[in-house]
Amino acid sequence: MAQRYDLIIVGMGSGGMVASEFASTLDLRVAVVERDRVGGDCLWTGCVPSKALIASARAAHTMRHAGDYGVEQVEPTIDTAKVFERIRGVQRQIARAEDNADRFRDMGLDVIVGHPAHVTDPHRVSVDGDELEARFILLCTGSRPLVPPIEGIEAAGYLTSETVWDLELAPESMVFIGAGPISMEMAQAFCRLGVEVTVLQNADRVLPRDEPDLVSVLQDRVVEEGIDLRLDVDIARVEIEDGKKVVYGTEDGEERRWEGAEILIGAGRRPNVDGLGLEDLGIELNRHGVLVDNRSRTTVDSIYAVGDVAGRYLFTHMAGYEGVRAVRDMFFPGKGKVTDFVPWCTFTDPELAHAGLTTSEAEQRFGADDVDIWRQDLDHSDRARADGATKGAVVIVTHRKRVVGAHILAPHAGEMIHELALAIKAGMKLGDVAGLIHVYPTYGTTIGMLAADSAFESAQKYKWLVRRQKA
Repeated sequence: MAQRYDLIIVGMGSGGMVASEFASTLDLRVAVVERDRVGGDCLWTGCVPSKALIASARAAHTMRHAGDYGVEQVEPTIDTAKVFERIRGVQRQIARAEDNADRFRDMGLDVIVGHPAHVTDPHRVSVDGDELEARFILLCTGSRPLVPPIEGIEAAGYLTSETVWDLELAPESMVFIGAGPISMEMAQAFCRLGVEVTVLQNADRVLPRDEPDLVSVLQDRVVEEGIDLRLDVDIARVEIEDGKKVVYGTEDGEERRWEGAEILIGAGRRPNVDGLGLEDLGIELNRHGVLVDNRSRTTVDSIYAVGDVAGRYLFTHMAGYEGVRAVRDMFFPGKGKVTDFVPWCTFTDPELAHAGLTTSEAEQRFGADDVDIWRQDLDHSDRARADGATKGAVVIVTHRKRVVGAHILAPHAGEMIHELALAIKAGMKLGDVAGLIHVYPTYGTTIGMLAADSAFESAQKYKWLVRRQKA
């Protein structure tokens, strides 16, 4: 006899945890199944460990450059064993508190940890021989690193964003394959911790989804810090030579080789759909994951999928948002539509935040003659001058005076972007943003200055306008 529920949630990462907590408020009978550890990628292999690593790296960087602030600078003595232990300590702290199975049990949920789930029909899930039955099933199984088919890579061995946290010590040198957000954050952090770092990218710039001008500034910054950044690289094979892992390939058509004690692959992610039995139920899949509609429903109406396994936007904050919307749609049909407007931030130093359309995307959608691009560099910001952090800028994209895109390269850009994301979502004009008094001296004052210059007739009105609409 199957145990009966209103909802079965498969996976307790970011999407599953937020969905579970929301479902617990609706007086529903809910079962939650997690094959590994509560917390998922974000806690154990993603956001939390990487940000803890970045914090240690920032401390080392500050010590090296203390002389810029009138304080005696020193070359830090770095014990990477202690760095990794600190990372694990932060993880344990979160696991004991919010990401704790017992916390969810206290909400009235049935939580099953340590067993994989297999979806046997549109309303049933098999877990370790037991059958669970529910009106709805929500898949929150996440994703894992994608390993490209490079000759010799398996024999040589490699790290990913999952396995790098198993290290006890940082390697002496690392070659990163790929230059997306994960690679760029960790490459800069490891470099600051004294690791010799090479980054290989098969395109002409890193972070291809972000505003190109700001990406260029960030590239220059990480190169100045000591990262050997190589663009337009095609990788042919990997070999072991004299105890080092050697990557062979071409750079701009010229044959090259790069070596390191370790290779870290950051070449994208793949959805965790294996073993769920979805194909047997006729649930449609593609290379990004489970195919869903704008209510997160799969091709079987009683089964929903959210987060990385649905392959839309691979962000922790999107998984949580989608999870709540999916549960809402199940029990209040039609109320769970999801948006495709998703702000994000890459947590390099400085941070690079993104909301809405890039310059080129806006020009393609609206036409170049009907788009204004506003930019102010941080060297015009009093706060940035005081902090010694003037390498960066704020770029705002407007269409008929309304904000349609915003991009920030600055300390705390991830905090700053929300103001402009709200402006985009609400269809506000840049002049509307000018009506908000911005606290001085903050990095946010830069946004206020751009908005004010766009809103008021004065001699300085177009001081920060990069390109004005044609009359």
